[in-house]
Amino acid sequence: MKLILVRHGETASNLRMALDSRPPGPPLTDAGVAQAAALAESLAATERVTAVYASTAVRARQTAEPVAAAFGLDVEVLDGVHEIFCGDLEGRHDREAFEVFLAAARSWAQGDLDVAIPGGESGRQVIDRFVAAVDKVAARHAAGDTVVLVSHGGSLRMAALALATNARPAFAEAGLLPNTGSVVLEDAGDGWVCTSWTGVDPLA
Repeated sequence: MKLILVRHGETASNLRMALDSRPPGPPLTDAGVAQAAALAESLAATERVTAVYASTAVRARQTAEPVAAAFGLDVEVLDGVHEIFCGDLEGRHDREAFEVFLAAARSWAQGDLDVAIPGGESGRQVIDRFVAAVDKVAARHAAGDTVVLVSHGGSLRMAALALATNARPAFAEAGLLPNTGSVVLEDAGDGWVCTSWTGVDPLA
């Protein structure tokens, strides 16, 4: 099974660099709608997608819809793959808020997953819910299926690092996901292997 994890298209919160995690959240901008259309076109030309999933956020569903339409599918909304809950930092876009968020992210990268964002989630909570959702998706599909899951940059990155046996934190730091950027995982039988991170081959 191939799992294509996709970050949603652009939103106004992205432009403001605001910490925006609570669903349903903002819709896509016009640029985000165009990004979603381009994503659908690209996948239609290169993949045979058998299912499309999205988080509960509006921006994820709007990104997934043209992809699903390109393959004659419906978008299935999936719990557990939403963005990292920012708690007390929700909606903020000041330097102090980002420093608090990044301090937690650095702790997670160093292996201390029990550190939590004030009023928000710990790294362990994010990984546990996201991986559980991926496990449910994998159980529904056959080995030859290609599945698209539209999610969010922070939670998607953490889950990909946790799932893939070959995805190194240093590589992920250098390959932060842009809007509609993707991470491709393939089931190797004894775990997931990352074959592409925003178009870069991590095995090269």
